[in-house]
Amino acid sequence: MNILTMTRQAATARSRAPLRRDGGRSHPRRAARRAKAAPYLFLAPFLCVFAAFIVAPLGYALYLSLLRTELIGGQVFVGIANYTQAIRDSAFYAGLGRVALFFVIQVPAMLVLAIVFALILDSGTLRLRRLFRLGFFVPYAVPSVVGALIWGYLYGRQFGPIDQLTSALGLHQPDLLSSGIMLPSLANVVTWEYTGYNMIIIFAALQAVPAELRDAAAVDGAGPVRFALRVKVPLVRPAIVLTTIFSIIGSLQLFTEPQIMFSIAPSVIGNNYTPNLYAYNLSFTNQQYEYSAAISFLLGAVIFAGSYLFMWRVNRRARSAS
Repeated sequence: MNILTMTRQAATARSRAPLRRDGGRSHPRRAARRAKAAPYLFLAPFLCVFAAFIVAPLGYALYLSLLRTELIGGQVFVGIANYTQAIRDSAFYAGLGRVALFFVIQVPAMLVLAIVFALILDSGTLRLRRLFRLGFFVPYAVPSVVGALIWGYLYGRQFGPIDQLTSALGLHQPDLLSSGIMLPSLANVVTWEYTGYNMIIIFAALQAVPAELRDAAAVDGAGPVRFALRVKVPLVRPAIVLTTIFSIIGSLQLFTEPQIMFSIAPSVIGNNYTPNLYAYNLSFTNQQYEYSAAISFLLGAVIFAGSYLFMWRVNRRARSAS
């Protein structure tokens, strides 16, 4: 290799090196470090907001849960005494039992309706499909407070349209705000609010089902219903699992609807009707902030355990089926 060739190669290498702002050449290791740091720089604004509004409040609530306000001496450190009291609290378990029953009643009905509506929209036989999709989703766009107020008005015995309609027809309307029917009434409100949201998730998953499967099923003699139940529903199983996880979390965190109904039927919905409502009233009515924080963290542990057990069960069935 002659000197002229070596000079050309050196000039080519220098021209390919990244330029610094001062016009020189940067070191390859320095450029690599900058490339690795770039994603963290883009994530920094989100991480700062997340730390300020999520991590810091949770840390402060955890700190409060380890304290107790005494008549003499103010706040004192009590360790896990608040958690020990919460584990023995019958009011907490009563509310937990109600939301568990609520989950058993409401979630299967809501998911079945969401799957049926998504399958109808995906079938391609429905006219004005966009209009119906919007109509199914509109209740989710209505704030939960407004939706609960609307249904509270509809449920009313003295002024509700349902009572007026049944009276005009000579029928007897059961008290939809009584203690025996309040839980199904709340389940109806939540179903009306969130069926469209879950339907959109399942409908989006159905859009990814290959069209060739429909033709293959038709050749095999499978009708639309059989094709939907045997092919479509199994293929969108991950979306159904996702909506179920959301439903578990939402059911255990039930708060807005019973809080609104409390103002309509205070004798039926007490301060501890749900765990979230119980923690809220402990904090803002009884000023027991420390104990309310312990109840909240205990509820979070129950939600985590419920979600984990469901996912473990789903994954175990998937492994056994494969």
